[in-house]
Amino acid sequence: MKTYIVLLRGINVSGKNKLPMKDLREMLENMKFKKVLTYIQSGNILLQSNSSKSEIAQSIHESINTKFGYSIPVIVRTPEEWKKAIDNYPFSLENEKIVAFSFLENRVDLKEIEVKGINDDQYKIVNDVVYLYCPSGFGKTKLTNNIIEKKLEVAATTRNLRTTLKMLELSKAIN
Repeated sequence: MKTYIVLLRGINVSGKNKLPMKDLREMLENMKFKKVLTYIQSGNILLQSNSSKSEIAQSIHESINTKFGYSIPVIVRTPEEWKKAIDNYPFSLENEKIVAFSFLENRVDLKEIEVKGINDDQYKIVNDVVYLYCPSGFGKTKLTNNIIEKKLEVAATTRNLRTTLKMLELSKAIN
């Protein structure tokens, strides 16, 4: 069995798309995924499966829609892909509070998007990740997940550095 990192877009945010992690884990275990683990309440999952990434994403998407009534994007990565995303971060990692990764549902060819008023904030698009460095703070940046999705025309979900590193650590623990 292979280990996968699974991200759900837009659950348990501002009181919308409420999805208790206990119920989510139970659903995933009933789907025959192994070693299911969730981290915090924002749709971070580790699991093992013999299925492909696309099969996992589709089956989880359909099951959440059927069981909870939410049609949300599901993004799946291997631990190797996850580590590569971290290793390729192009900006300073010194201040973890201003570092984030937007994981994209699919690879994109665009290297730049037009976003007005980003000031000192920076981004870099590489295949299926948008690297974010936001000294203005995530509460003030114009480089939001919604803007990234709109400009790139692809589903995305953003995680801060702490969560991104923790998911890699947990992926090693369930192997």
